[in-house]
Amino acid sequence: MSNYLYRLARFAFRRRRLVLAVWLAAAIAAIVIAQASGGKTNDTFTIPGTESQNAANVLTSKLPAFSGGQSTIVFATTNGSAKVTDPAIKAAIETAMSKLRSIPQVSAVVNPFQGRRVSASGKIALGQVQWSATAPDVTDANLDAVKSAMKPVQADGVEVEYNGSVYPGWRTVVSEAPELIGLIIAFFILMITFGAFAAAGMPILGAVIGVITTLMGITAVASVLTIASASTTVALMLGLSCGIDYGLFILSRHRTNLLNGMTPDESVPLAMGTAGSSVVFAALTVIIALCGLTVVGIPFLTVMGLAAAASVTVALLIALTLVPAMLGFAGTKVATFTRLPLLGARAERVARRSAADPESSAGAGWARFVVRYRVPVLIGGIALLGVLAIPALTIHLGLPSGASQPAGNTQRKAYDLTTEGFGAGYNGALLIVAQGVHSPSGTQQIVGALAKMPDVAQVAPVTAQDGISLIKLIPKSGPNDPATATLVHTLRDDRAAIEGQTGAHILIGGTTASNIDVSSKLSSALPIFLIVVVGLAFILLTFAFRTILVPIKSILGFLLSMSAALGAQVAMFQWGWGEHLFGITPSETISFLPIIMLAIIFGLSSDYEVFVVSRIKEEYTRNGDARRAVQRGVGVSARVVTAAALIMFSIFVAFMFTSDPTIKAIGFSFAAGVFLDAFVVRLTLVPAVMAIIGSRLWYHPRWFTKYIPDPDIEGQRLKRKLTEGELAPAGALAREG
Repeated sequence: MSNYLYRLARFAFRRRRLVLAVWLAAAIAAIVIAQASGGKTNDTFTIPGTESQNAANVLTSKLPAFSGGQSTIVFATTNGSAKVTDPAIKAAIETAMSKLRSIPQVSAVVNPFQGRRVSASGKIALGQVQWSATAPDVTDANLDAVKSAMKPVQADGVEVEYNGSVYPGWRTVVSEAPELIGLIIAFFILMITFGAFAAAGMPILGAVIGVITTLMGITAVASVLTIASASTTVALMLGLSCGIDYGLFILSRHRTNLLNGMTPDESVPLAMGTAGSSVVFAALTVIIALCGLTVVGIPFLTVMGLAAAASVTVALLIALTLVPAMLGFAGTKVATFTRLPLLGARAERVARRSAADPESSAGAGWARFVVRYRVPVLIGGIALLGVLAIPALTIHLGLPSGASQPAGNTQRKAYDLTTEGFGAGYNGALLIVAQGVHSPSGTQQIVGALAKMPDVAQVAPVTAQDGISLIKLIPKSGPNDPATATLVHTLRDDRAAIEGQTGAHILIGGTTASNIDVSSKLSSALPIFLIVVVGLAFILLTFAFRTILVPIKSILGFLLSMSAALGAQVAMFQWGWGEHLFGITPSETISFLPIIMLAIIFGLSSDYEVFVVSRIKEEYTRNGDARRAVQRGVGVSARVVTAAALIMFSIFVAFMFTSDPTIKAIGFSFAAGVFLDAFVVRLTLVPAVMAIIGSRLWYHPRWFTKYIPDPDIEGQRLKRKLTEGELAPAGALAREG
């Protein structure tokens, strides 16, 4: 592999104008296609094979007017003695609700007084709007019309808030601020690492070009496929972080070559032939982990994984082609130091000393400490991660509801007012679809049987047509309460008793039931996902390092960092530790977050595993001393791995400052996972374990050498060819140092 990468980099270096033109053309083409397609993300999901989805399909085919989105409009008189039942206020509400019937795509409107949805205090009332279109297909113009119709009510001093699957302002708007903040932080980290503007800006420029190309491609695809807004956020996170990291690792090796006396045309191909192999295997593990989300069987997770995998793939292609081209344009500028007021000449001294004498660096000092005290370091690191993982034992899964929104959000206000006036269950009604009901008495029998079930607050028929009855059931418990999940399972288990002698067949659906089905399906898919992803990555890492112990060690380390990151997430988001620090509203753990974390943290942890262990193997191949190799390998890679991890960490943390609770949770979880895995596992526990095992770590049977090709990840065969003058002048290798 190193030979091919060497030749590819040499081509990109020499034809740099052509390579740059191709990438710029690709980015411009993606932008034009995305704008022409009009694609938009949306957060409406389908879950094939679940009962809730089957219920939705029946409504779509038999009762299309009731198959679309729903809006709940909450009216509240929170000041003074006024009530919604006061004649003037009541008339204003009824007039406003009647105006909604003339709005396109509205199929049914139930005002609070018609539906008897007025609280006992008389201060809170609930109106309902049924749309004929699905939530993403309800136009913004029609939602604005709903908001306009409510203005006279608000003018009378009545608070109006919105909830449901679709309502004014429901669409998630992805802010550009987090990625801008992350890029600024990344630039400063790279400036501290390299001390040169050219070196700091190049990985960021490559990552930005890759992200623009990818996101515009995703936007174009969104015109024909359902893509969740969280998918673009995850793709953006990984595209930026991986793109910067991959460019950083190649640039770091190239810069060391320049400081040791090589010319750019010698250094760039050699840097790609050595560090580039590590980048390829690191990226492949991330891509495998993300593509593994397809085994879950939930379309929005499949799309999320494939979108993120596409982002990482583009980042890899950028690193292999555009980065060497840009290094060709930069020449020796990446090794020209910029004197910064706060850094002075320190960055230059550190960089030159590290290039000339790697064992003088702070990373080498840390490596010596870990190797010397390897047993207590190993015990202490495992204990730390174990303590952090404890909160994960209390994890409670669910999908975001109004309760998880910030305090000022209209959905949160509507949720709280509804709970105050009617009970938490009114925020998460279940829809009972009864097929084969041909008389009103049959519907009433089913309603009566449902009303007798435990944890049921109210049951009411909605409509009946062509043998299909739609019944709304209000639980006593909230949408993410475990009692509601128990109720759904009870209704399904006792289906025969509820149907009785009516000859009907009932299906339990609605948004709340759908969320419960998602959590259940994710839980059942998790073992299969782990086996597939970990198994494929195990094979890939075994092939890369030609030993079985390195992949086993990598996987065990990942399980430790994953458990600790999940525990930290539970403490911050479920236990409420992050409420005052980051404004996080305590709520359940998003049901798809653990499996997303498994995919992404596993991939990223393999990134750092490859970067660190490949340098250790390179040193071991060179001198044959296992512990000495650990010290030198970690010492050489620690500085650049630290910079890469801090960049990823910063980009993920920046997304915590959005208002969307899902994005907050994803950003925090990824940041915690990357930080713990890079610093506690890969730079601490991994060298400790490798120092304990010693040379036995690199054992493999003879048949392995005979039948399994060697990818030459550390570039030894490439260096041998360089020494023999097959690919470049022998002096290039001599100056590598």
